[in-house]
Amino acid sequence: MVIFNLTPQLTWRALVLAMAVAPLALSAQTVEPTAPQDWRSANDTVGLLKRGHMDVLKWESANPTLEISAPLARQPVISLLTSDEVIRQAWRAHLDLARPLSQFGSANVSLVATGQWDKLDPSLQRRIDDAGEVLEVATQARKAWIQAIAASQSLAPFRAALDSAEAATELGQRMVNVGNWSKLKLAPLQLAQATAKMNWVRAQYAAAQAQASLIKALGLKGQYASVALPDRLPDLPSKPVSEESWRSRALLIQDQLPRANSQRSQTNTDMALDAYQASHALYQANLDVLKVRDFIGEETVLHYNGMLSSTWDLLSEASNKSQAVIDAIGAQRDYWLAESDLQWVLQGGQPDSFMSFGGGGEAAASAAH
Repeated sequence: MVIFNLTPQLTWRALVLAMAVAPLALSAQTVEPTAPQDWRSANDTVGLLKRGHMDVLKWESANPTLEISAPLARQPVISLLTSDEVIRQAWRAHLDLARPLSQFGSANVSLVATGQWDKLDPSLQRRIDDAGEVLEVATQARKAWIQAIAASQSLAPFRAALDSAEAATELGQRMVNVGNWSKLKLAPLQLAQATAKMNWVRAQYAAAQAQASLIKALGLKGQYASVALPDRLPDLPSKPVSEESWRSRALLIQDQLPRANSQRSQTNTDMALDAYQASHALYQANLDVLKVRDFIGEETVLHYNGMLSSTWDLLSEASNKSQAVIDAIGAQRDYWLAESDLQWVLQGGQPDSFMSFGGGGEAAASAAH
């Protein structure tokens, strides 16, 4: 399976931004709003700058990262980099679970904490009081952790989309200043920048809210301000677990439940399976989009180098790639949330609701489902 990198670094983003943004820092010195100047001379000016045109490749090599400040970053911070650590912390916050956890035994506790619920003894639900609460706390903690990672991971592509929109608007403004564009032609770029700005603010707020939800789920409110998280969500399996395998597991647990609960479990299993299969299919489709976007981006750069594409073509494709990354992160998140619900349902759990799949960009900026 081809694994696409959903981290903030886009292979040619720095190229686009440098070509578009570098001259802007000097615009107050080199371009007066009323100064007679055509676009060719303005473009020549870009080429003279340190980060202009292909010289940016050298600059990118020397400056490999673009740092983005975490929203509302404060101390102290607790580091929880695995679902195992997260779930065990959530259990510690529920003192009433000490007894059922001891009855689970260390082996079963480890299976739950590491997400290997299919290996649990189905009779645990019947033999241990509050076994369901142990699993519910684990599920909610894991889902809050997944939400927080996804919200944090989405910040960089949202910021990249805003960078591209700001660069395009500034270049358009310079075209207006030299008389080559009308204000009407500039207006769509200004609207795109405003939209990108709103999306960036929403993404920052979503990341802060996801952190707050995680802190609450882990019982750490008042002790820690935030949780240090992995840089990215875990990779998905190349193939989803088969429906037959899931249903065989469901039958084992249903035999251990009271009749009314067993019937409810069957209905929930159907819904959870639908969400699980749909989420995996949507993620695969998003990977296909990313693959095409990578190709278009590379070709756009080549066309630009051959003077067959404009700076606005590069900026537009940078924005498109950012959105594709945002959508893929959202789809990756949705899979792990659906998988968490399914694991829980197969142990007799009752989620408040099941996954609903909306637009990727909007979903990635949402703190919770």
